[in-house]
Amino acid sequence: MSNTPAVLMRATGLVKHFPIRRGLLNRVSGHVRAVDGVDITLHVGETLGVVGESGCGKSTLGRLLLRLIEPTTGALQMESADLMALDSSAMRAKRRDLQLIFQDPYASLNPRMTIAQTLAEPLKVHGLHKGRETERVAELLNLVGLRPQFAQRYPHEFSGGQRQRIGIARALAVEPKLIVCDEAVSALDVSVQAQVINLLQDLQRQLGLSYLFIAHDLAVVKHIATRVAVMYLGRVVEIGDKRQVFAAPRHPYTEALLQAIPLPSPGPRVERKLLGGDVPSPIHPPSGCHLHPRCAYAQAICSQQAPTLTGDQHHAVACHFPLSAQTHATVTPSAPSASRLRIERLQAAFSTPPARLG
Repeated sequence: MSNTPAVLMRATGLVKHFPIRRGLLNRVSGHVRAVDGVDITLHVGETLGVVGESGCGKSTLGRLLLRLIEPTTGALQMESADLMALDSSAMRAKRRDLQLIFQDPYASLNPRMTIAQTLAEPLKVHGLHKGRETERVAELLNLVGLRPQFAQRYPHEFSGGQRQRIGIARALAVEPKLIVCDEAVSALDVSVQAQVINLLQDLQRQLGLSYLFIAHDLAVVKHIATRVAVMYLGRVVEIGDKRQVFAAPRHPYTEALLQAIPLPSPGPRVERKLLGGDVPSPIHPPSGCHLHPRCAYAQAICSQQAPTLTGDQHHAVACHFPLSAQTHATVTPSAPSASRLRIERLQAAFSTPPARLG
């Protein structure tokens, strides 16, 4: 009998090309290939971390999964529902199951609304807890470690960490199944990051939530994620169990991300394999494998044919010449040690349960 949890959401062939319009006639002169054919599966109760450089399409992918923006092509299914077949009214009702936590906790809150009004608004939109909105607001504040007396305050009266807790409470108000965390802790101090991540993990265990956790900090992703998807220029190049991806990356880009982690303490210099050149333009991406102009392992086929994700449910890679264990033995010890030092620095904070903020 399989221990794999049930599938919550499945995306197949997701593509999002943003048109570039120029001139007085507003004619389309090209497209930005933000997401370029992504297949991804989210399971019930798991956290899928999505990592990659700025501009690789992480946030666009998150918004496509929520149908906040419409894909150019592709299929999107959540449980038994075909999300692409839903009209605006049906999608509005379905959106109760799909929520988003934004990167900037201050910009995501209306400065003219009290916290009580902010948390009560989604309840009114979806017709939940009629007649007991005040009690529900108090429950939500308690759930994220804030005092119910804070409900009549405005966003500017809170710290960054408290505002992000309010953002989490707003996402939880409609009792969702999936929450997309779009760089949800990147604007916070390290100690506050630990509190918020601990809170997210506690809520996941308590409420059975699934997360798509978008981040650029690999140490945070390694701590919170169940699986990791690595994106480069609109494509998923590697996906798998976080332990396998971090211990033995099979794609040259994943290897480069791990090797680029700064060493926080002095010591003997270790040669790293870093990518050369600049990230290509998403308007005119390279043919074949998008990484081939910067990849030390590239051969002729890499510029001619785009690789597909191959492997099993535990670890898959899109590379014509995936890295082996022998490759890692001759290249790195810097990546694991640097990542481990960063994680050890965070673990002291992570080990402290989130306290109520007053």
